[in-house]
Amino acid sequence: MDQVTIIGMDIAKRVFHAHGAHADGRVAFRKRLARSQVLAFFAKQPRCIVAMEACATAHDWGRAIGELGHDVRLIPPAYVKPFVKRQKNDTADAEAIAEAAVRPTMRFVAVKTEEQQARSMIFRTRDLLVRNRTQLINALRGHLAEHGVIAPSGTANVTRLAAAIDGEDGSLPPLVREIGTIYLEQIEVMDAKIADLEKLLRREAQLGAEKSRLQTMPGIGPITAIAIETFAPPMQTFKRGRDFAAWLGLVPVQHSSGGKQRLGRTSKMGQRDIRRLLIIGAMAVIRWASKRGAPEGSWLNRMLGRKPLMLVAMALANKMARMAWAMLVKQENYRDSAARMA
Repeated sequence: MDQVTIIGMDIAKRVFHAHGAHADGRVAFRKRLARSQVLAFFAKQPRCIVAMEACATAHDWGRAIGELGHDVRLIPPAYVKPFVKRQKNDTADAEAIAEAAVRPTMRFVAVKTEEQQARSMIFRTRDLLVRNRTQLINALRGHLAEHGVIAPSGTANVTRLAAAIDGEDGSLPPLVREIGTIYLEQIEVMDAKIADLEKLLRREAQLGAEKSRLQTMPGIGPITAIAIETFAPPMQTFKRGRDFAAWLGLVPVQHSSGGKQRLGRTSKMGQRDIRRLLIIGAMAVIRWASKRGAPEGSWLNRMLGRKPLMLVAMALANKMARMAWAMLVKQENYRDSAARMA
């Protein structure tokens, strides 16, 4: 009874706070730790549950503390907040983490491996470079628009801007052409780096059986397959495909009461990277079906005939998430693509 059964730890950069509790909930200790003292402290503790809020650095600490024999549990910060009593401070946060972790219905975040975090760095770096390239293109479009050069948005139309800057008709001032050349050089550098990262992602996507299996589904390519394996927990965590779709935020928001079901728009409360890529993949499938023509009587044909395009894309992304769960859990490739997706 006197043995510590759970330790809640509020992590930070330099100063950590630990809250130990017995099986009956009594406080065992409240301790302030320096960063260099954390692992030595847990090495002396009996094997117990160690709970932390899920954040960027929690996975590294989770792996290190787990190697000491403890049961590490990561909790989403939003689920810890209701357990904070009145004033918020590091000590109160550690106590709230410990109390939240012992709730029987609490949901936890799986500790990521080093390989998952390495792949997420590739993915996030590419995403950052794409945003920077878009920012450069939009800035150049805006500057040239002030001088009468108009071009549509998108990377495919950068050649129009380059032709206007390189033109010898003298329509642009020399200073504008000089500064515009700097923009074009930076965009070219971004293009090369993004292409290198995409080659790396495609190479990584060929290494695992699960990633190859996911790519058999229309609308899922190497980048989406990498994102699912990197950012999603093991599919066995979810009881059914609907749970995985809900975890991604591809289900309606509920405002139900009094036994009457009221559903709103898509929640967007889940993993944004996978959700965004699935929606992009669904739009690609819809464009392909619009050109080739979806089979009469198919689900997609009926939806396109009576629903807005974006709503159909969200619904198709939901179906893709549920099918991806089934493929990974049952260890099966995608089947009957013509009947389901076209």
